[in-house]
Amino acid sequence: MADDQEKDLQKFLKNVDEVTNLIQEMNSDDPVVQQKAVLETEKRLQLMEEDQEVDECWTTLNKTVISPPQAPMKNVKEINSEAFLASVEKDAKERAKRRRENKVLADALKEEGNEAFVKGDYETAVLRYTEGLQKLKDMKVLYTNRAQAYIKLEDYEKALVDCEWALKCDEKCTKAYFHMGKAHLALKNYSMSRECYKKILEINPMLQTQVKDYLCQVDLREKAHLQEKEAHELLDSGENTAVTTKNLLETLSKPDQIPLFYAGGIEILTEMMKDCTEQTLFRTHNGFSTISDNEVIRRCFSTAGKDAVEETVCVSVLKLWQAVCCGNEENQRMLVMHPDRGRLLPSLLASGVPAVEQQSLALLLQLAQTENGRSLILGHLDLTRLLEALVSFLDFSDKKANTAMALLTDLALEKRFQVWFQASLPGVLPALTGVLKRDPKVTSSSALCQCIAIMGNLSAEPATRAHMSACEDFGDACLGLMARCEEDVDLFREVIYTLLGLLMNLCLQAPFFSEAWAVEVSRRCISLLNGQDGGILTRAAGVLSRTLSSSLKIIEEAQRAGVVKKMIKFLKTGGHTASRYAIKTLAICTNSHHEAREEVIRLDKKLSILMKLLHSEDEVLVGNAALCLGNCMEVPNVASSLLKTDLVQVLLKLSGGDAKNTAVQLNAGIALGKLCTAEPRYAAQSSLLRRGSAALEVLPEETFHRLVFSVSSVEPPPPPPQSCNL
Repeated sequence: MADDQEKDLQKFLKNVDEVTNLIQEMNSDDPVVQQKAVLETEKRLQLMEEDQEVDECWTTLNKTVISPPQAPMKNVKEINSEAFLASVEKDAKERAKRRRENKVLADALKEEGNEAFVKGDYETAVLRYTEGLQKLKDMKVLYTNRAQAYIKLEDYEKALVDCEWALKCDEKCTKAYFHMGKAHLALKNYSMSRECYKKILEINPMLQTQVKDYLCQVDLREKAHLQEKEAHELLDSGENTAVTTKNLLETLSKPDQIPLFYAGGIEILTEMMKDCTEQTLFRTHNGFSTISDNEVIRRCFSTAGKDAVEETVCVSVLKLWQAVCCGNEENQRMLVMHPDRGRLLPSLLASGVPAVEQQSLALLLQLAQTENGRSLILGHLDLTRLLEALVSFLDFSDKKANTAMALLTDLALEKRFQVWFQASLPGVLPALTGVLKRDPKVTSSSALCQCIAIMGNLSAEPATRAHMSACEDFGDACLGLMARCEEDVDLFREVIYTLLGLLMNLCLQAPFFSEAWAVEVSRRCISLLNGQDGGILTRAAGVLSRTLSSSLKIIEEAQRAGVVKKMIKFLKTGGHTASRYAIKTLAICTNSHHEAREEVIRLDKKLSILMKLLHSEDEVLVGNAALCLGNCMEVPNVASSLLKTDLVQVLLKLSGGDAKNTAVQLNAGIALGKLCTAEPRYAAQSSLLRRGSAALEVLPEETFHRLVFSVSSVEPPPPPPQSCNL
């Protein structure tokens, strides 16, 4: 049946191509080509008539007909050509109409099939897709959908046929190659499966990550197949270890034995899992099911308050799973992807039984050492329960807490975890808030730092940061931890340093939790600036540069606390990052308070530090330095003291286009305007510089006059443009 369908489709497509070519040739400017097309058309018309007579069983009668005189006839070739074109046009319209009607029916059947597929009724899905194909046999999505349903029914050969049909409709159909690769993998045609997945990459290079995962699965399944082949050969040879593994599993499958009977057998079995062959024999002889389906063992796992015997059974099983999964990807897959075992693992981490929790953690940490293992954890375990269980380990000893945070760190580095975290943040935020509420005196400091660092890294994502900043309890917990750590800065130095990193990201979100929150954070950062630790000083300045502008009151407090002096010191001796924070803080202070401007001038009499920053390659430094300089021009006599410098020339270049950032250009222009307003001699100097140097012909005339406010103007100058903090 499939062959007949293919022949019909190919015949139809061939006829369409031939008719299209004939029409083009009949319209050709070349008489030879045109004449040849007319002759070919006549042949096709004759064949069509003969086929029609055969199909409809026409009968010809031998009758003599006396006809009246006929009018002169047109050229036969012209008539045949016109008739052929009319026939083709009529046929095309009818086909188009039928196709539109069939498309509507096919779409409806496709939707019915999709609904059945979602419900798990794959047989009905196949029927609906098939009915749809009877309406429209070149609808590729029906072939790929039916192939997917066949795969669910484990009818892989039919799935391959449907994929081939989909590719006849569209040779670049990546879904067809995906399902074909999956079907070949199930049939253990590993090389063919690889070719299908590689073809996807050729068609769409953007799918490189997905294709990499598909190819990895092929490699793992082929490796498992070879392992099973070798294991069975060993078993057939009668090797003692192979036979013993099989016999032990048969013994453990006996029902209703005492718990210690199973624990003893499992411990012996664990000792035997020395290599890949034994691990494979465990799998091929249903070792996972033998253990997981045993009612006595299940009861030991499900009991809330475990006694010593139940604890022994649980620990022995967890150690066995570690042994059979060590370096064996297929065993890892069978362990994690089983629904019952997948649900069990996170719950064991929070069982309240130290030995069980420790072995569960060891098993998950072992899995997370490989990319495949992390993928299994992220794809099949309850990550919310897992995260909650891992952070609960912060109350344990340093070793356990650090191990739990190492596992969480490994997972948090995966893109898949980050996507899940962002989507699930409302559900897991209470657990993270609880971490920040812990007393650092009774919590492992190193593990607490790791956990806060994970939050800090995740908060770099704007959507995640927005969720965190919307939770007032989370913000208050950050403040509370900061207050507790400030009681002994030396003891909790690492915690404070890491917490400041989290706060720096949170403060990128506008608005803050509240103005009161921003004020309190600013006060604590001002206090931290009195310390000696370079790392804490830099991060405290960073947070302050982002919170200070939230309140005039806190700017005044910062001014009284000597922040200006500290920021000038940062600019003199600090590194690049510290200078960024320092100049922004100075720009905020001088923009709001005259006292801050006067103190900057007192500490940097010739403004050499600020002027030096104007030559930096970092436009954040340049823009904020220009803003700060402009603010300082409002102090009497400052502008006059700079007449012998190249300040005007530098500001002209920056405002005229040397700076790429428009905010930097604006700040430089405003500073230039304030300079000329404060000291009239700069206005003339600016005009001469602009007109006398080709290098400075970058500022439009109207812009220049707008920025330079003339003191001799009768009309008051317009309000200056708003400057920008960078």
